[in-house]
Amino acid sequence: MKNMSLGKITEACGGIFHGTLEEQAYVVESITTDSRQAEKGCLFVAIPGERVDGHDFIPSVFEKGALAVISERELENPAGPYIQVESSLEAVKGIAAYYREQLDIKVVGITGSVGKTSTKEVIASVLAQKYNVLKTLGNFNNELGLPLTVFRLRDEHQVAVLEMGISHFGEMHRLAKIARPDICVITNIGQCHLEFLKNRDGVLRAKTEIFDFMKEDGSIVLNGDDDKLAQIQEAKGIRPIFFGTESGRSVYADHIENLGLKGVQCRIHVDDKSVSVRIPIPGHHMVMNALAAAAVGHQLGLTMEEIKAGIEQLEAVSGRFHIIENGRLQIIDDCYNANPVSMKASLDVLCDAKGRRVAILGDMGELGENEAQLHAEVGAHASGNHIDLLICTGTVSSHMAEAAVADGGCGEVLQVPTLDALLTCLPSLIEPDDTVLVKASHFMHFEKVVEKLEKLSWDDAK
Repeated sequence: MKNMSLGKITEACGGIFHGTLEEQAYVVESITTDSRQAEKGCLFVAIPGERVDGHDFIPSVFEKGALAVISERELENPAGPYIQVESSLEAVKGIAAYYREQLDIKVVGITGSVGKTSTKEVIASVLAQKYNVLKTLGNFNNELGLPLTVFRLRDEHQVAVLEMGISHFGEMHRLAKIARPDICVITNIGQCHLEFLKNRDGVLRAKTEIFDFMKEDGSIVLNGDDDKLAQIQEAKGIRPIFFGTESGRSVYADHIENLGLKGVQCRIHVDDKSVSVRIPIPGHHMVMNALAAAAVGHQLGLTMEEIKAGIEQLEAVSGRFHIIENGRLQIIDDCYNANPVSMKASLDVLCDAKGRRVAILGDMGELGENEAQLHAEVGAHASGNHIDLLICTGTVSSHMAEAAVADGGCGEVLQVPTLDALLTCLPSLIEPDDTVLVKASHFMHFEKVVEKLEKLSWDDAK
């Protein structure tokens, strides 16, 4: 890792080095907070958690060849040098910010209420046509995950595509300080984390903290179809590049054709150039994600043909509208997370499915005092889409089921109180040739529903 000696790391995190002057010159090869990933030459950061305390694994990581450790405690007879800090988490952030500054690399920072991950995937796929790209993996998008992603960067990488997720004011400011993005992308301003951010104006204020540490010659890429984002005229003297479905945008799409679960066909225009593209993942929202990728690709010098190739090579990520064919059953695995906007968008896509359309929906978290109404709106939306079977599971999802029943548009509505009960009765509810959407907030653990559906045999189904 470039310029990452133990002495420099100690300065970056404001710690106290315990070791020799010679050891301060040692350069770490990797940084981890997971003792299972400890390897020769690594720096292990011991973080105390609710269930597991990383300090308990310090002896074992030295046995695996760790170069040094970061500890919040004074260690007795350690097997190697260590850096003592007040907070391991704060130390990780300080080290990541320092390491980012050592790298000559373009950083694309992505935030928004909905579509961060899918937008990240499209942007990374597009930029990979020209550059060596590193992207955020899984849910490594918070104040610990982002630094760990930054630590994966090496000299050979040319672009980092970093997803940045928040739920409180000030979090994005801290993430931006680490990432220092060259290009800031905001997908939309929706009804997420309202428990903490109160309303969409609060969401806008929190998300736009991404501009706080943007590079002076940076670019801003915004969804011009979003009413809140469309109001942004400039930030730090930089005028945004807007994408959307209107021809007045810098980047826009027309000739949009819904191909059902096979994706979307459209024509993408960037300035005075255009290209016809088939987006392999379904949903109108994927057109917006592709437009964001086209805008970023154009800013980094890609041709329209390179942008087209990157979009068309896109692959779905597990839990993010991943379509699974299981014999005669088609499963839409969209269970990683959920909010009212993404719930409605997924239900819209389900409308285009063949066979009986089944939606298995669960509770959405962090919606604040209006959570009952927001769940009810999703139920009404399912009814308006005439879903054949709506199954609602969880405490708050009862409002979803009640609204769907009252609206009367669904073929059948079931309220199943718990996940365990759902898993038990699932084989009796699903039929051959069904298309099943599975979606809920991450804490509902609906990946277990997907696993159950994948194992379902028609001998069990009725």
